[in-house]
Amino acid sequence: MRTLSTIAVGFDGSPNAKAAVRWAFNLAAPIDAKVVVVHALGMLGRFEGHDAATEIEESVRQLSDDCGLDAARVHFHVANGDACSVLIRMADDPISADLLVVGSRGQGKHPGLLLGSTSLELAEHATIPLVIVPSL
Repeated sequence: MRTLSTIAVGFDGSPNAKAAVRWAFNLAAPIDAKVVVVHALGMLGRFEGHDAATEIEESVRQLSDDCGLDAARVHFHVANGDACSVLIRMADDPISADLLVVGSRGQGKHPGLLLGSTSLELAEHATIPLVIVPSL
């Protein structure tokens, strides 16, 4: 079994994404893994006129403080593309994640579904282990 040195966690600012980040931070702390917080910047994100990366970093820094994870072990990755494609690429260089973590659903259009489209698609296509953190 491979050791976990890098955990990639998807983050869109939703409550379920925050739960996924907390879960990843709590896993990373005792095993000295680094956590890469990943935000996919889709078409709409580029045109909304605000700095999503800054908002994400502020929110995630607060979560790392709350979980007691050393901020030096938290990295940010903002990439163009849909969430599933961006997260699947985290298994490749330069990130080389050993584990993907996502919330069960994000800020999609169908709030009644048990799994969101991204978590469902990742479950079908991920090439590394995936943890889907259940809804709060």
